[in-house]
Amino acid sequence: MDSGSIEGLMIKRFAKITPDMPVVEASSYLIKHELLGSPVTDDTGTLLGWISEHECLQAALQVMYYNQRVATVKDLMRTDVLTVAVTDDVLTLARQMLDAKPKIYPVVDAQGKVLGVVSRRQMLRMLDDRLQELSKKA
Repeated sequence: MDSGSIEGLMIKRFAKITPDMPVVEASSYLIKHELLGSPVTDDTGTLLGWISEHECLQAALQVMYYNQRVATVKDLMRTDVLTVAVTDDVLTLARQMLDAKPKIYPVVDAQGKVLGVVSRRQMLRMLDDRLQELSKKA
């Protein structure tokens, strides 16, 4: 079965979030782009970390209920980010996504620059397309 490519699956539309950005602004970007999370990059596009709705929700609750302000994305972002390369095997990534791994992976080049993101939704969409093709042949 032709499993496609990471490059064919990835979406290039992701929120541009920097470590010095206020968490409130990062939350707005995630909502605007309807994303569960996004890479945190420097000015050159190099991956520094990851912020998700989960971290943004934590910050919002701290502000709403405890009147504690979390100033910037770097205060909450995860830096232990699992990434994929455009040359990685799609089906290996699909199997990895079944584990308790992230729902979204940043796709990075050899220098660590973010090229896009691949989510379980894109993976499922690709597999569904392939299954539809197979059912038409049967």
